[in-house]
Amino acid sequence: MSGAAAAAGAADQGRHSTLSEITLVEAVNAALAHELEADPSVLVLGEDVGVNGGVFRATAGLYERFGPERVVDTPLAETLIAGMSIGLAAQGMRPVAEIQFMGFIYPAVDQLLNHASRLRNRTRGRLSCPMVLRAPCGAGIHAPEHHSESTESLFAHIPGLRVVVPSSPARAYGLLLAAIRDPDPVVFLEPTRIYRLVKENVRDDGTALPLDVCFVLRDGGDVTLVTWGAATRETLEAAERLAQDGVEAEVIDVATLAPLDMQTILESVEKTGRCVIVHEAARNVGVGAEIAARIADEGLMSLLAPIKRVTGWDTVVPYAKLEHDYMPRPEAIVAAVRETMEAA
Repeated sequence: MSGAAAAAGAADQGRHSTLSEITLVEAVNAALAHELEADPSVLVLGEDVGVNGGVFRATAGLYERFGPERVVDTPLAETLIAGMSIGLAAQGMRPVAEIQFMGFIYPAVDQLLNHASRLRNRTRGRLSCPMVLRAPCGAGIHAPEHHSESTESLFAHIPGLRVVVPSSPARAYGLLLAAIRDPDPVVFLEPTRIYRLVKENVRDDGTALPLDVCFVLRDGGDVTLVTWGAATRETLEAAERLAQDGVEAEVIDVATLAPLDMQTILESVEKTGRCVIVHEAARNVGVGAEIAARIADEGLMSLLAPIKRVTGWDTVVPYAKLEHDYMPRPEAIVAAVRETMEAA
């Protein structure tokens, strides 16, 4: 953590407020506002983030509050946004860049792969790259092509990048604070389907949540359900249905996809002996495959049944009503759990 960030954290100790019943997108806005106020090295940039407040209103009000030098509207050029962020980060700033949709993020991959993720190694530690690249991700809002992507595994595969996906307003707030304060680049993916679907009270006191750790959302001894992002909602619903039939599922929100906290997952699998992995992204070469491989490598003797995956299909996300059939549903998760229970 930087000296400025540490000072900001200390200043927060006397300033506490609770944001009542806010959504995930409002929690993102609150975290951005908090860091803009607390740390003068933080700035927000991206397409329409200033005057218009962002395509999903994640930056609404920030331009008026902090001005055009701290909340910067950029041209429609994702490569420029990422490249400018790297330059700013290398010179002591903490840029938080927004890409309007994950489907538009791919021009920025060149900058992330070739520069942001390598800067610390390339300079033998003389420079770091404390930047955050935010992007809405996932399906469920009936949007056309390029607006429903879940390609998080592309970024999780790049050494030197952290990849974070929040699943609730409180975790969005705490994890975004941690991402902004982190000395290295973070890709922060915000599930659009739950931007306004869930509300909860969030303590706006500047307390960050830890990166690189999983969150155990529900204790259970019969099966481990591993998930992240928007799919966490369906996974928790499936766990409740299973509990009605006497099957207690432990639900783990991975949250940080890279680097993976395998210790929490392995400890749960050791307890339950069964594992079902749930994610919205396409099945082939998804992060779930990596988790399954690591369990097979490091926790095989704990398994009482084969690992199951409930995922999106290996297709482009379809339009309209077919989108509902693309995403993992609670009944599919329950069915996968039943298979693992019957296998032992």
